[in-house]
Amino acid sequence: MLASAARTVVCLSLCLCVCQVRGSHIPSKMNRTLQNLLQYYKIQPKDRFSGKPVFAREPLYSRMEIKHLFMSSVLETYEKLIGQMLKQLPTPTPLTAAAAAATPGSPSVDVRAELNYILHKVKDLRKHRYQEQSELVQHLQSLGRIQMDNFVVQSKALWELPWLYEQASSLSNEVKMQRRRRRRRRQAQRVKAPPRV
Repeated sequence: MLASAARTVVCLSLCLCVCQVRGSHIPSKMNRTLQNLLQYYKIQPKDRFSGKPVFAREPLYSRMEIKHLFMSSVLETYEKLIGQMLKQLPTPTPLTAAAAAATPGSPSVDVRAELNYILHKVKDLRKHRYQEQSELVQHLQSLGRIQMDNFVVQSKALWELPWLYEQASSLSNEVKMQRRRRRRRRQAQRVKAPPRV
């Protein structure tokens, strides 16, 4: 029995090493590209590990809907950030520090091309996996651009409030009902489950 368990663990470990879980890894080309770019955008370790990340981690410990919305915003921010990095490049094709130190005749690394590759990967992920969330983020951003001091906007907003208030109230009740249904299903499954021997 112990040998069987050990064999199972070894087989599982081998399977996890050999097989890649779809969507849960960074492609090797992307990883190499990021390593090259980090040589160009080299900073001191004390600055990199200052305890203040660029993107907060707390939303990733929330409900799935919040995680998706947050990741969509993160990807959009990366698009803007990499776009800014491309604009700031001093020449059309600067070399990374690693390429500058490379021996003559070795291939050089084009920072602009590598940034464009990373930008393409980020846009592709956002387009194919976070389209709905991206649209929601755009709607949320448009809320921030509402002209609060405009009399026409104020009047129209008051006119629209009853319908929106009703929607918000019913949505809140719907979420409560879904939670109750899930709790009842879990309780029913526990009752139906046969006792273990």
